[in-house]
Amino acid sequence: MIRKAVLPVAGFGTRCLPATKAIPKEMITIVDRPVIQYVVQEAVTAGIHDIVLVTHGSKSAIENHFDKHFELEATLEAKGKYDLLEELRSIVPEDVNIISIRQSEPLGLGHAVLCARPIIGDDEPFAVLLPDVLVDDTGLSRNDLAGMLEAFDRTGHAQLMVEEVPHDMVYKYGIVDTRGELPAPSESCQMAGVVEKPDIDEAPSNLAVIGRYALPGRIFPLLAETPPGAGNEIQLTDAIESLRVQEGVDAWRMRGKTYDCGHQLGYLEAILAYGRRHARYGEGFRELLTRYAGGE
Repeated sequence: MIRKAVLPVAGFGTRCLPATKAIPKEMITIVDRPVIQYVVQEAVTAGIHDIVLVTHGSKSAIENHFDKHFELEATLEAKGKYDLLEELRSIVPEDVNIISIRQSEPLGLGHAVLCARPIIGDDEPFAVLLPDVLVDDTGLSRNDLAGMLEAFDRTGHAQLMVEEVPHDMVYKYGIVDTRGELPAPSESCQMAGVVEKPDIDEAPSNLAVIGRYALPGRIFPLLAETPPGAGNEIQLTDAIESLRVQEGVDAWRMRGKTYDCGHQLGYLEAILAYGRRHARYGEGFRELLTRYAGGE
């Protein structure tokens, strides 16, 4: 089973400016914790033990968030704030490692993943989780990432997590071509490629790639040989296409729901979804929603 995950967090978050001018986009909060913490927890819940952050010198706040803060913990303990203390200590379970490596230049997602090669190696499979997308698995017996990793373990094929989107919205996404096959939720099927932001009438399906991948270590040599593409960046999708031609790649259909927190409306929707059911603030938040829905 896959036990390592790569989280590319070196980007500048230009879609979220001006909020991200001085704060990493991954540190913007959803209710009471940053987006990146939800994504790390998703990985941990799926059985991941090593989290590789591909980061940048301006993103030290992310590394600090997952590091131990001895002075703060000592202060909380001295003041008897044991609930808060336990909450801080549980951000990273004891059996989980947070590993950082720098991406020296913004050369694309493919390059960011390639930066993790010295840590992962060419012989071990791994997951990639884009940290500006939240996958909400509330009410499911296991999270979608765990299901996709199990599919990789069972088939040996790279897996791309996909979500069914309305047909009139396909132009916003990378859409997989499954030759007319629609896998059931929690199932995968072989794909014939990915079409980036197709016209509505030309989309091969309505299954959108959402930023979760299960990949073999063999992707690294392919990334190293991938020439720059759109935007003069090394594209992960180009290397995945090479892998697909060589040995096949599957599209794994998720059951949960995604929130694109790299976009303002997606971020606000995530706050609504997570805030309404929050154990501590949910009741008060629902009252606020009712009040503002009434125009008060």
